[in-house]
Amino acid sequence: MILEARNITKEFSVEKGFLMQEKTTVRALDNVSFSLAEFTTLGIVGESGSGKTTLAKIITRLIPATSGQVLVNTDSIRAFRKDVQIIFQNPYNSLDPRMRIRDAVSEPLAIHRIVPPGKFRDRCVELLRSVGLDETALERYPKEFSGGQRQRICIARALACEPKLLVLDEPLSSLDLTIQARLLDLFIELKKRFALTYVFISHNLSVVRHISDNVAVMQNGRVVEEGTAAALFQDPRQPYTRQLLAAARSNNHP
Repeated sequence: MILEARNITKEFSVEKGFLMQEKTTVRALDNVSFSLAEFTTLGIVGESGSGKTTLAKIITRLIPATSGQVLVNTDSIRAFRKDVQIIFQNPYNSLDPRMRIRDAVSEPLAIHRIVPPGKFRDRCVELLRSVGLDETALERYPKEFSGGQRQRICIARALACEPKLLVLDEPLSSLDLTIQARLLDLFIELKKRFALTYVFISHNLSVVRHISDNVAVMQNGRVVEEGTAAALFQDPRQPYTRQLLAAARSNNHP
């Protein structure tokens, strides 16, 4: 295993009432556990508000869990901030509009001392080419690119760290269908080329079925069903999973 989540619970304090004087606790995650084998893809599905993004942030140590543990295999993940990267849903908010693309992509190279400064440009060109862009992008700003191109730049920046594990939090949902299909193929290609492990989070079941080895279904902060992608999609056992699949089929066949 490259990563294991054990009984992850996350609670948030929420203010409400007149003048926001009352406080209540909302449980976003409730005893979530799963394990992830190296070089595989775990798909995590569920409706909006099911806790998927909160889980992604805990896995990547962007926020702490209230209780529980996320354990990593230190033989595979030796430097967590370098070896575990996340790609967010909205590429428009993920890039600093004031930074040229060469600076955005080379920043991880400098922080983690992956290549000498004299090699930054060559490495940036390699990374951009790996995601289907060329060196003409280097001197441009994010505003000059489409949403799909910006997401490719975000992928290149994540790959600059030479990660072992990528957490992909709804990486396709803000893009149109044609771009989604192209990027999905790119994720599959990059996984093989760079020997990556994925946590792929989405509400789109057809995408998750296409890319995942195993799937965990979340509802109201809990994992209600998990198994291989083939078994879960062919013979779901939980009513909630069957409802998600029925809704997906209905949306695909109006």
